[in-house]
Amino acid sequence: MKMLINVPERVVADALRGMAAAHPELLVADVERRIVIRRDAPVAGKVALLSGGGSGHEPLHAGFVGPGMLDAACPGEVFTSPVPDQMVRAAAAVDSGEGVLFVVKNYTGDVLNFAMAAELAEDEGVQVSTVVLRDDVAVSEDGESAGRRGTGGTLFVEKIAGAAAEEGAPLVRVASVARRVAESSRSFGVALSACTTPAKGTPTFDLPPGELELGIGIHGEPGRERRPMMTSGEIADAAVETVLTDLRPDSPVLLLVNGMGATPLLELYGFAAEVHRVLAERRVAVARTLVGNYVTSLDMAGCSVTLCQVDEELLRLWDAPVRTAALRWGR
Repeated sequence: MKMLINVPERVVADALRGMAAAHPELLVADVERRIVIRRDAPVAGKVALLSGGGSGHEPLHAGFVGPGMLDAACPGEVFTSPVPDQMVRAAAAVDSGEGVLFVVKNYTGDVLNFAMAAELAEDEGVQVSTVVLRDDVAVSEDGESAGRRGTGGTLFVEKIAGAAAEEGAPLVRVASVARRVAESSRSFGVALSACTTPAKGTPTFDLPPGELELGIGIHGEPGRERRPMMTSGEIADAAVETVLTDLRPDSPVLLLVNGMGATPLLELYGFAAEVHRVLAERRVAVARTLVGNYVTSLDMAGCSVTLCQVDEELLRLWDAPVRTAALRWGR
């Protein structure tokens, strides 16, 4: 497998060095300690947002550090949770005295390590609140697993709660907004090919030509169902129907049509048109649409659909200015 890397052991460190060099006006990267911090942090009078997770999902999370979104991100090794020490150092660096919101995707390592970090940070005088993302409807909540995974809804939480924090809302308010968004978000992913981790050098699962996986995860997990290859419209029908079976929105939605890392924008925009068709047929109003590679799985070909039901306040916060490496408008 050909990869644009030096050695697998340094792939995350090399990426952080490149990100810091490309965006010096936005962020500072401590490569060895593995934390990425908003350059002007801590911002006086502002609640800080901190997130993180395994690398390989870029631009999530470090690409969302900057005004209007995250104050800090903690990247782990590829598909591996960051450790509590990273989070404690990052929280101390960005806390202005108003507290820190931890945004956590529901994976066992992330949940445990962020919980430990919250205890350690509070021992050091940092007030912490936590929101956990469980938006992936491909995973059942039957009690036999860790529960639904956090995926594309993470972007909605980081953007909308980030805007609330930027306006000066207190921690209890920022956390409340974040939880509303998390509870109103649902996602479903599809793979046309498996991803390949730098350390392994081979695909994470076998997917023969002419087949696809419905309900995949962002860590290279296979889906819940394998089918013969489908058209873009058929995939949109299946993905949107699965999301709407669970969400059942009665107000407009934000729509994220997300690429998994190796799908061209030409295909993603065509797929977005099909998703809009399905939503129109189901009489679901779309307030805003975002298309692109935002929550990826290395070089996986495929896509995911995330819907978030919004009211006027959440839509206003979504539209608020943001300036990060991967997401920016209004400035």
